[in-house]
Formats: sequence, structure tokens, C-alpha cells
Amino acid sequence: MAAYAAKQPTRSRDLAAQTVMFAIGSSIIHSAACVINDICDRDFDRQVERTRNRPLAAGMISLLGAWILLFVLICASFTMLFFANHTAAFYGIPGIFPFHALYPLMKRWTWWPQAWLGFAMNWGFLVAWMSVLPDSDNMRVPIIMLFGLICWTILYDTIYACQDRKDDIKAGVKSTALLFGDRVRPILAAFGTTFVACLIVAGILNKQGPAFFAVSCGGAAIHISWQLITWRVDDPQDSGAKFKLPYV
Repeated sequence: MAAYAAKQPTRSRDLAAQTVMFAIGSSIIHSAACVINDICDRDFDRQVERTRNRPLAAGMISLLGAWILLFVLICASFTMLFFANHTAAFYGIPGIFPFHALYPLMKRWTWWPQAWLGFAMNWGFLVAWMSVLPDSDNMRVPIIMLFGLICWTILYDTIYACQDRKDDIKAGVKSTALLFGDRVRPILAAFGTTFVACLIVAGILNKQGPAFFAVSCGGAAIHISWQLITWRVDDPQDSGAKFKLPYV
């Protein structure tokens, strides 16, 4: 969307380089987030059937080894910021700390860890926007998109968390899956509707073309509707399958 707003040709070398940079950077940061999550949750993971065989929880790798890997990944994450402009790099720092770094602790502190995860997972949208439009004084589109993406993250990660509701109660883990209880489907429908609405509003403000509204907005609406209608809430395997859909 930022490239569209900047009228940047889709075949430009700058856009291609930025796309590659963000693909690599997001993969590194995601890996670091998974490592710190497994470090912090290793005691919880041992109490949950689905996660008890994770390497740290099962003792297949040492805690020291995990910390060393995390250090390497964090260094690599900060190194990637050097390839961005100053504005994008400035916005990129909170994505590493506090958002990704503190996420594993949120399930101990609040019933809304999925909302915090929404910031962690989608903060990169602001970073990418600033990478393409560093001097932009109109932040309406990226802020609306960030809010919508947070709603989408709450939706799919709540579905993910529904796999472990019984074990999470025993372990003392908090989540929106437990908070929403029997109302989880209609509440997630509201979050899904908000996400699609944000896509539409952001598309209008950004003056996107018909393809955006047909594919991105229409596709998201159809997929989320199908996902929630066919979802068997009390079936952990179906919750896992819905989360793992390659086009979720």
C-alpha cells in the first residue's frame, strides 16, 4: 500500500530490494520471537499436551543454547535496521523491544496477550510504510491498517489458543480464548468484521484500485466468514487446522 501511495513502480529495483530486506528481517525477528517465547514458556509447555515435546520443554536442547541462539538472532535483527532509512529504523526498534520481547510474559499478566501479539506481529507494517514514505505526514492509512491487523491477529491467535483451553486453565495461562468463553465465535466475528472494515477504509483513503477491494477486501471477508462458520470451537484439532491454513 505504501508503494501504491508513493506511485512506486512495482518493477523498480528499490521496491524489490525493500521487499527482500523485509522478508529476511521479518523471518529473523519471527525466529527470535519464537525462541524467547519457548524460553519463557518452557515450564508452561511441559504442562500442555500439545507443547510438551518442544525442544526446551522436553530437554532436547539446553537453556544456555537457546539464549545463545536468541542473542545471535537479536543481533541479526538490529543489523537489518541498518539497511533501512533513519525513520524506518526508529520505528523498527519497538517491534523488537518491547513488543516481541515482552509478549511471552503477557499471558501471565493479562487476559489479552493476543492484543499485544497484534502489535508485535504487525508493527512491521508501520516500519515498511516509513521505509517507502519516510517523510509522510499522513499517518491515517498505516494507523487504520495497524488497528485492523491487530483485530485480525486477535482472531486467528484466539482460534490457535482454543486448542489448549483445558490445559491452559490448569497451567494458569491467560488468553482471549478463555476470556471470551462460550461467546468466542460472535466476538471473533466482530473482530473479523472490523478487520475487513479497516481494509476498506484504508483502501479508500489510499485510493486503491478495484483489484484491491475485490481480492484483498472481498477475499478476506469470504475467508473469515467461512473460517468462523465451519470452525468447531470445542475440537482442538479443528482449531489447529483452521490456524494452520496457508491462506489464513
